[in-house]
Amino acid sequence: MEHLREELDELNRQLLEMSSLVVDSITQSVNAAVNRDGDAASTVFQNENQINRLEIQIDNLAFQLLALQQPVAVDLRFVTMSMKINNNLERMGDIAVNIAQRALSLLSMGPMTPEVDIAYMAQIAQDMITDSINAFIHRDPELAEAVLKSDDAVDNLRDRMYNDVLKFMEADPQMIHPGIDYIFIARGLERLADHSTNIAEDVLFFVRGIDVRHHAAQI
Repeated sequence: MEHLREELDELNRQLLEMSSLVVDSITQSVNAAVNRDGDAASTVFQNENQINRLEIQIDNLAFQLLALQQPVAVDLRFVTMSMKINNNLERMGDIAVNIAQRALSLLSMGPMTPEVDIAYMAQIAQDMITDSINAFIHRDPELAEAVLKSDDAVDNLRDRMYNDVLKFMEADPQMIHPGIDYIFIARGLERLADHSTNIAEDVLFFVRGIDVRHHAAQI
């Protein structure tokens, strides 16, 4: 039993390490996109290998726990949740890389790119990410529920940004290339919010033993 507890603690520690790296990558990718900061984009690329390495370590430890320790009840739910959160975090890291790449593309075009306000949408998505991870760290179901309720706001902002960018592209064909970059950035932010929602759902499953994946609106 003591060995099981030590391995569960190590699994939790590695997930927290990965969460910190992913949050940093997302923050830097948004900074690269909003402020056209090439150094921030470079930080995202540097984090990618470490995030991928941690994903494999966490999966291996979780499989080892399941095979050798055979956890039950709340411990089994924790291992299951950890594997799902690990997958969502790795995908979030990939999205951060994609956003950083689009930011560099915009940076290469110079001042000709249209001014599109992505900062507000990025802030809501970042808040959801932070809250979902804090919900996991503190086992806080109320914070997890708040994340689920924020998802529609990001979807609405994505639609509004799409409309703004299309207007730029229709008015000036030179704006088509940067416009496509902005559309992909908006899509990336929306996907980050979706993964945050997934993590929040996993926290609710772990803490309360309930599955809210297909009826989150009822929370």
